[in-house]
Amino acid sequence: MTDISLIDRLLDVIEHDIVPKTAEGVAHGNKLFGAAILRKDDRSLVLAETNNEIENPLWHGEVHCLKRFYEMPKAERVDTEDALFLATHEPCSLCLSAITWTGFDNFYYLFSHEDSRDSFAIPHDLKILKEVFTLDPGGYNAENAYWKSFSIRRLVRALPEAERERLEARIGKISARYDELSGSYQASKAGNDIPLS
Repeated sequence: MTDISLIDRLLDVIEHDIVPKTAEGVAHGNKLFGAAILRKDDRSLVLAETNNEIENPLWHGEVHCLKRFYEMPKAERVDTEDALFLATHEPCSLCLSAITWTGFDNFYYLFSHEDSRDSFAIPHDLKILKEVFTLDPGGYNAENAYWKSFSIRRLVRALPEAERERLEARIGKISARYDELSGSYQASKAGNDIPLS
């Protein structure tokens, strides 16, 4: 049974904690990917971050979030086994590895690799999976010895109609905001110094 309150909480974090940081990041020339870490027990936010490729092309939303997480005093961090990892977009191969190496046993994401390519004109995740790893789209193991991944949209599609429609409407509003951010990024990316813009 899908935990509807968890989906609502994850969407809250995207909408209220990640999107504002992402809007600021996009204004500086960064891509629109973001991430957050929450405590499993009470779902409180530990940290939300966004892409910072202008500073370093490795600072994807997820990796930059993990960088900032490990810069926090240890007393303020949660053990990764006691945390939820949230990505706005399905993690690329770099980010999948970073999530794995840092010991998270889960991650949730809103937009798929195909969304990144088709809706946001950023095809690199799928191209790298194919060209470097010779994997078809979705070619990584969504559930493995290290973690289990969850597509928020897939979870929502499995809900009873009333909840599904309510959450799909919510996701639609968030998607519209990401469409705006994508337009801003695409209009300004020619002037940035990101190798795979």
